[in-house]
Amino acid sequence: MKLVTKLLGVGLIFAAGVAIAGEATDPQVIARQEVMETLGKNMKILGDIAGGKAAYDAAAAEAAKAAIVAAASEAAAKFEPQATDPESEAKAEIWTNWDDFLAKDKALVDAAGAWDVSSPETIGAGMGAVGGACKACHTAYRAS
Repeated sequence: MKLVTKLLGVGLIFAAGVAIAGEATDPQVIARQEVMETLGKNMKILGDIAGGKAAYDAAAAEAAKAAIVAAASEAAAKFEPQATDPESEAKAEIWTNWDDFLAKDKALVDAAGAWDVSSPETIGAGMGAVGGACKACHTAYRAS
């Protein structure tokens, strides 16, 4: 359960970081931030279920998983135009290492798509793969 707690903490930090990022003005950056907010919000829902902070609800778990898969699937398209904004946390390395960025995004899509959300235990078991995919990309391509 310690891994679930750690991953939940990472997810909450991620969600808080997006919320604190400030008010971007570039429409592309705003769209990227919205995708990241969707990921963070839904990771929190599943993390709360896995951690026992929320009761298991099959419909809510499936909806959160679907939202994560959808957001992860559209993330690369939101980053494709190289847009800058003082409030963006995206490193320029995204565009100079585009193939690696795409591979990391695909790893997130694949991990989220394979995630078994049929019980709190399976949600917890899958947190490592999904959280690890998030972390791999953020470590390489997020400024803060």
